Amino acid sequence: MLGFLYKGGVLVIPILLCSVFALAIFLERLIRFIHLRKQGRGLAEKVAAAVKKGDDEQARNLVDASDSPMGKVLAQALEVKDQNQETLEAIIVHATEEEIRGMSRYLQALATIGNIAPLLGLFGTVVGMIKAFMVIQEMGGKVNAAVLAGGIWEAMLTTALGLAVALPTIIAHSYLVSKVNHSEARLQRGAIIFLKAVMAKEGPRVKRSERVRSGSRVSRVQG
Repeated sequence: MLGFLYKGGVLVIPILLCSVFALAIFLERLIRFIHLRKQGRGLAEKVAAAVKKGDDEQARNLVDASDSPMGKVLAQALEVKDQNQETLEAIIVHATEEEIRGMSRYLQALATIGNIAPLLGLFGTVVGMIKAFMVIQEMGGKVNAAVLAGGIWEAMLTTALGLAVALPTIIAHSYLVSKVNHSEARLQRGAIIFLKAVMAKEGPRVKRSERVRSGSRVSRVQG
């Protein structure tokens, strides 16, 4: 096998390095997503229930105990939950985007590998064909078919290797992107659950404050 790859020329080395890097990135991200999948399940519902009861301490304990993107987003949201809705939503959006950037780490590198691997293979083929025609020129055009065919298949070997690396890399990239999108949707659903809980808790307080202001206006009129 090594002898077969050796015939492909020096550009076989960067193509093989691309395959190693692509495999390492895919496995690292896959393990990361499997780990995240086990974390944060039902966290938003538990935190929302604690917020509705007014038990902020329990809500903070829940998010602190969860080392998950959902826990990190809700932890930042809890710090500003008593502020106005616009500020709370802005903090949640910023925290969600930050977690998504963390999940998308190395995905751009994986996409780059998927793009450059076939180009490296094509470059190797062009270099190999140039060498083959240089041999033809040196021999004055008196070259048998076996010599010419051998040079061509060796040149085409790098293209085959480049495609063999690029195709699974592109598939792996698309799969990981779908995982990121799914995680983003989970974070957004959790944020909505939390916002509804905050608004439900503030609703009665707002109504009471409105009744107090209305009562004070009536008292002033009667006075």
